[in-house]
Amino acid sequence: MSVIALLSVAPVIEDSMASEVAAAVEALEAFDVDYETNPMGTVIEADDIDTLLSAVGAAHKAVDGDRVSTFLKIDDKRASDTRAREKVEAVERELGREARSGK
Repeated sequence: MSVIALLSVAPVIEDSMASEVAAAVEALEAFDVDYETNPMGTVIEADDIDTLLSAVGAAHKAVDGDRVSTFLKIDDKRASDTRAREKVEAVERELGREARSGK
């Protein structure tokens, strides 16, 4: 089984959130998860839901602030073991190119 999630954790502040987002991403290192950070969040992949939720909880707790906003979207496809990269590759096959632009 593979569980994939989109996670966004940030303090509710007006200044730069980069250091706090970095703390959340760094917290993921303590868990057996793969992740990739992009401008809108971090995609996390784990073998099971418990590992994923533990990693997400640690990321949330790693952000310092009076108010922390966390968005989590989970794809728990229980009948197959499709990895995150395979999903991207399927779209790229349909496009006939990489699913990114350098613009």
